[in-house]
Amino acid sequence: MTLKAILFDFNGVIINDEPLHQRLLEEILLEENIRPNPREYREVCLGRSDRACLIELLTRRGRVPTDSYLDTLIHKKSKRYIQMLTTLNPLPIYPGVADALYQFKAARLPIGVVSGALREEIELVLERSHMTDDFLVIVSADDITTSKPEPDGYLLAVDRLNALNPDLDLQPADCLVLEDTPAGITAAKCAGMSVVGVANTYPFHMMQRQANWAVDYLTELEIDRIQRVFEGIETGQTAA
Repeated sequence: MTLKAILFDFNGVIINDEPLHQRLLEEILLEENIRPNPREYREVCLGRSDRACLIELLTRRGRVPTDSYLDTLIHKKSKRYIQMLTTLNPLPIYPGVADALYQFKAARLPIGVVSGALREEIELVLERSHMTDDFLVIVSADDITTSKPEPDGYLLAVDRLNALNPDLDLQPADCLVLEDTPAGITAAKCAGMSVVGVANTYPFHMMQRQANWAVDYLTELEIDRIQRVFEGIETGQTAA
């Protein structure tokens, strides 16, 4: 087995914007005459798409949301998110992202994003942070109908990387995923991929229990050691 590709989650790994998403979601719910419960955001929304989050929250309150209704709420939230990003300079990119990208590019590893965020949001952040050219593929909520913890997004990323370079012959087991939530880690593992759990959103001990490797910060990532584990030269931490 050889490490051939890196796949990043977006919210909570590249950009520190979960508080912003929670605030916007609570605004949307209040406008729909629904009292938000802050504890529910962590339980229902972290690591999942806005659509999956809203379906769960509305269903819990006895509502039966239609696709068109959900589209309206998601569009409203996304529009406000983009507007708020324009007021932030610099964007809250996590420390260590640039260093990790440098390591991966130096190792000649293709890099992708797999996220439940909308493509417009992802592309805006990458463009403003001068990272657009670092990522060969983006799989967003626009591309799939499911949400993490389902593995569909990660499997689609493999297909797209292979379409760009058939000689790569990429298999899910050849990929390393960077995730910050249990839902994301489950999605990657169900896709047959190894995962680094980054303790940006949940504590280190939770990431350590669920992921193959865990780090407090991306600056601690040892890509050389991970490559040796993939090649069977060194034994890595295995999730319980």
